[in-house]
Amino acid sequence: MKSYYGIIKLLAKEKHKGHRYTLEQYRSKAEYYICSCLDKNNGANVKRTPGGLLHIRQWNNMQYVSTAAFLLTIYSDILRNSAQKLKCHGGSVDYQDILHFAKSQVDYILGSNPMNMSYLVGYGPKFPTRVHHRGASMVPYRESMGFIGCTQGFDLWYGREEPNPNVVVGAVVGGPDCQDNFMDQRGNYMQTEACTYNTAPLVGVFAELLQMEDQKSDDNHNQPSAASS
Repeated sequence: MKSYYGIIKLLAKEKHKGHRYTLEQYRSKAEYYICSCLDKNNGANVKRTPGGLLHIRQWNNMQYVSTAAFLLTIYSDILRNSAQKLKCHGGSVDYQDILHFAKSQVDYILGSNPMNMSYLVGYGPKFPTRVHHRGASMVPYRESMGFIGCTQGFDLWYGREEPNPNVVVGAVVGGPDCQDNFMDQRGNYMQTEACTYNTAPLVGVFAELLQMEDQKSDDNHNQPSAASS
């Protein structure tokens, strides 16, 4: 999304008109993908689960959801600041429509889904407890007082049915399948593996949403009260 924002700025500068065709191609592809996430491309859209989650592939699908949410959130901000709308084959959408869908994806990740499961570990009353993560699934040395190498970690801890002894707070796992089903099993690495590139885009989304809430609070605070008017 940062690259897309850079393209918008370059297109606005006259000195880059010689590269306009190439820049417009990048812009067109980015906006086509955004429209496909919004189900606005007349059939050529990103698939969704029955619960409304974007679904690209079976293995670690959440990486695509979190990055799409980031893309949509920042693009919504671009449209809001430029007072423009996005024109898709299926109709035009404004920044509020885009932001609303981005928030729906974040809400799903945080527990508003058919499994009532937060896929952000450590958040909410129900989240994955058998994350496919070596450090989380083995007790620390100060408790075991024994050597734990790769072989011992796999033989002694990997196959255990008990929840992990350590909680990887803030990690986002791979998430549910195309039917919103999720099996909280350590060996189910396609769904329970925690990846930094799942979590990182959400940091940007949360920052943007927090900034918007702060701005809204400031605007409400600065409005004259009924008594003073």
